[in-house]
Amino acid sequence: MSINEHVTEGCDQYAVFGNPIQHSKSPFIHTYFAKVTQQSMSYGLEEPEVDSFEEAASAFFANESVKGANVTLPFKRDAFEFADRLTERAQLANAVNTLIKQPNGEILGDTTDGKGLVYDLTLQFGDLSGQSLLLIGAGGAARGVIEPLFSAGISRIHVTNRTIEKANFLVEQFSQFGELSASALDHLPNQGFDIVVNSTSSSMTKELPAITETIFDNASIAYDMFYSNEITTFNEWAKNRNSSIKTSDGLGMLVGQALESFRLWRGVTPTESEVLALINELKAQLSN
Repeated sequence: MSINEHVTEGCDQYAVFGNPIQHSKSPFIHTYFAKVTQQSMSYGLEEPEVDSFEEAASAFFANESVKGANVTLPFKRDAFEFADRLTERAQLANAVNTLIKQPNGEILGDTTDGKGLVYDLTLQFGDLSGQSLLLIGAGGAARGVIEPLFSAGISRIHVTNRTIEKANFLVEQFSQFGELSASALDHLPNQGFDIVVNSTSSSMTKELPAITETIFDNASIAYDMFYSNEITTFNEWAKNRNSSIKTSDGLGMLVGQALESFRLWRGVTPTESEVLALINELKAQLSN
C-alpha cells in the first residue's frame, strides 16, 4: 500500500518502505532536510505486504521521478536482495536501508545505520578516538555499526550476546577492522569500557539485558539505540548505577542515518546547527 500524502508531482520522489510504517519520522526529517537545503523533492510512505517487497519496490522505481528510497523493518534484507549492486558497507552489514537509483537505472544498495550512530555519538560526545566500547547484542543492528565505529577511531569493541555463537560470528566477520572480542552476557571479561551501547530491543518492552550492572561503573557514556518520549529503561538503569554517566537514546542516530541517506541522494547536507534544531523539534514532538 502506498501512502502518498507527502508526495508532490513534478519533482524527484523518495519514500520509506516498512510495515508498519505510519509512525515513521522519515518524511518529516527528509522534508525538513529538503527545505533547509532548497532541494526540489518529495518523500512519502510505502507499506507493502510483508511478502511483497520486491514487487512494490520494482513498481516504485519504475517511475522516472523516483530517485531513491529508505528501507526499515522488516524489509532490510529484502532490499539487500533487491539491489542490483551493493556498497562494501552494505555487504558487511548484510542489510540495506538506502536504495539509490543510478543514472543508468541501476539500483545501488547501501546502509547508513552505522554512520548514523557514529554521527550522533560524535555530535554529542566528541571525538571517539582511542575509546573502548561494549556492544550489547549481536543481531542486525550490531552488525551494521562495527566497521563504522572502528573507522571513527574506536580502539576496542567487545560484543556480548545471550548466545555466544552469534557474537563469535561477528568477531569472525569483522576482526579485520580492529580489536574485536566476544562473550556471552554472563561471561564478560574483567575490564572496563568507556562506552556501552545497547543494540538490543530490550527497552522496547521495558526489559533489561541479562548482564551485570557493573558495566556502567567505569563508563562515561551509555547509549541505547531505541528511542522514546521518556528516558529508556536501559539508560535509566545506567543512571541509577552511575549518576555521572552521560546517556542518550537513538533519536540522533535516526537523524544521522537519514542525513547520510540524504547526502547520498542529493549531494548536500544541512548544517550542524540545522540538524540540532531538527533533533530538538523531534524531541518536542515525542514529549507532546
